Parts: sequence; C-alpha cells; structure tokens
Amino acid sequence: MERPQRGRLATHWDLDEDTVFLNHGSFGACPRFIREEQRRWQDLMERDPVRFFERTAPAASRASREALADFLRCDAADLVFVQNATSGVNTVLRSLRFEEGDELLVPDHAYQACRNALDFVAQRWGATTIVCEIPFPIETQRQALDAVLENISSRTRLALIDVVTSPTGLVMPYQALVQELEAGGVEVLLDAAHAPGMLPLDLDSLGASYTTGNCHKWLCAPKGAAFLHVRKDLQHAIHPLSLSHGMTFPLGDSTRYRLEFDWAGTLDPSAWFCIPKLISGMADLVEGGWGEIVRHNHELVLAGRELLCEVLDITALCPAQMVGSIAAVMLPGEPSAGMPMHEPDPLHDHLLDQHGIQVPVWSWLSPRGRYLRISAQLYNHIDEYAYLADCIGHWLENV
Repeated sequence: MERPQRGRLATHWDLDEDTVFLNHGSFGACPRFIREEQRRWQDLMERDPVRFFERTAPAASRASREALADFLRCDAADLVFVQNATSGVNTVLRSLRFEEGDELLVPDHAYQACRNALDFVAQRWGATTIVCEIPFPIETQRQALDAVLENISSRTRLALIDVVTSPTGLVMPYQALVQELEAGGVEVLLDAAHAPGMLPLDLDSLGASYTTGNCHKWLCAPKGAAFLHVRKDLQHAIHPLSLSHGMTFPLGDSTRYRLEFDWAGTLDPSAWFCIPKLISGMADLVEGGWGEIVRHNHELVLAGRELLCEVLDITALCPAQMVGSIAAVMLPGEPSAGMPMHEPDPLHDHLLDQHGIQVPVWSWLSPRGRYLRISAQLYNHIDEYAYLADCIGHWLENV
C-alpha cells in the first residue's frame, strides 16, 4: 500500500518520516519552534545558574503562569506548575486527610496511574474506593452523569473525574458533574490531562476544587509542563510532593501555597517557561487560532473514526459531542490482562513493525473490550486514517 500523506503543517514537527503518527494523545509531540525556545531557556540557565534561579526564573515563572491563566480563564495566583497531571493528582490526594469510612468516587474509565494513587490513599486512611461503571458504548452524556451521581452517599468525600477519559476517549459531562457534586459537598478533583488545547476551559466559572492538566499533550509543550489549579479556599491544605524552602520563606506579599510550589527544589523549568510563546505560536499556525485548532482536530478525528467504522464494519461507541481530539473503537477479539507497554497487543506490533503506524491498541477490563484509539493533530491528514483502516482490515482477514 502507498504511504499516506501528512497534513500541510507537519513541516513544523520533526516526526519520523517513516512513521504514520496517530498517537498524539499518549505523550504529545512538540513542534520545532518550541523546542528551539526551550533550548534558549536552557542555554540561559547554564550561562549563570545562580543568576537564572535567583533573578530570571521568578519573573519567567510569573509570565508563564499569567499566559496560561489567561488561556484557562482563571486567576494566575491559583495556578502552580507540576511536571505532569499524574503528579498533580498525587499532589492533591496525598495532601488531603480522610477518615475511616469516607468514600472516594472514580469512574471505571479513569486513567490507571491516577486510579492507583486514589486506591493507595484510600487504603492509607481506611477509606473506600467506589467505582462508577460508565456504560460503553454510550449514547448520551446524561448516562455518564447519572452513573456517577447514583453512587453518591452521605459518606462521599471526593470524586476523581476525567475531563476526557484516556482509554476510551470520552468527553465526560464534567461541567454538570462539578456543579452537582460540589453543590452536594463533594470535592471534585478534575483530571484534565487531555483538556488544555483540546477543549475550551474556564476554570474560574467551572468551580472545581482541584484541576490538573498537561501542557505537553494538546498544547504541544515540551515534556514536563503541566499545571495544578486549586480553589482559593482550599489552598492552605495542599502541599507539593517535595517539601522544600517554601515552607519557611517569609510570606511578604505572597501566600504559603505560592511559595511552597514556586520553590520545591532544583529542576529544569524550561518547559514551563515556553508556555507564553507556545500559546501564541501555535495560534499563529492557523487562521482562527486556537478555536480553529480545536475544530480541525475534532472534525479530523471524527472523519478518521468514520473511516475505521466503515472499513472494519463496526459501530461508533459514542456520539460526536462526546469526542474531542481522540476517539476509540472496539476491535474484534477477546481482551487480555496485559499492560500495553509490557505486553503489547499483537496488532499494535504488526501495525508498527510492518506498516510504520504508531497507534495504541490495548485491552481494558472495565469497560471490557479490545480498543484502538486514534488521535488528530495539525500534522495529521485524513489519508493516514484510511491507510490505518486498510492495514487493520488486511490483518483481520489473515488472523
């Protein structure tokens, strides 16, 4: 089969020319001009590390928080930088105190790494993890909303809710869930790992207790750029995973929350400092800016899903309004218990080794099934999804 073409903007990325890259959702992909920006910050840091951390970094951090806060529609004082959304989830869960008998809610579509953190904390405090089963296939967001709300009890303390589910690519009814849960006295920890750059966010209006999200996925930042947003009334209880000088620095005109997270040990902050140029630079790639990026990626992934369903004679698992820039389809075959990184599905290896297609194929036990998940970013083209569908079709005919 002839190799497919890429999107016209693919020239801004240095992706392997021999790979059809349909897995932006796992780790993102950073464009060249942002990697050059990161190198500029790193070079500046290494020219005089002391001057950089004492004089340059505080102002650069403030500028990055303000740019990100404007993008997320929130107060920059409520944002702190973390390395990834998993760290953000752990930061909140391991800061909070629970009592024996408390219940912590989580849908069964949750990202396993964050689910692990929830189970760890529940066990430590004698709390109980309550798993909400989200129907899949699913017809309406209302089904997902009801599946969570029907599990609330007088003992429910916190709910870990994905804005976009990682294994199944569902856009959850997160606004309605936040409104209902918070109004009922249940704190919501939003795992918005995929949301920035995929969906418009308004964190101040949303009103969730805690929100964490990645910048390295759909914003296309360098790896290691993520945020945690904590509502003002709860900031006193949240501390970084690494406690450092910020615990005892004089407050001045700052807050303890700010000081603790602004200095939690020496690290390379260059990924964070790229955010202002990243937000403006990505917007400049297309007429219409971020609104057009979101629309383009949404429509492209829907078109890709439609191609897969047509060629493989399968049915879409959710309505279009529950899709952002990633979409999952269910494949024939029994699911296994293997972990994707350690026991990859034979189809994944076949697509990569024989056809140069990088796309995740995995088994999930709840909701039970064998899934393939596609992503869409500015560098992708509809021909790549047609190529994928044909390659899978031929493989299934010969299995």
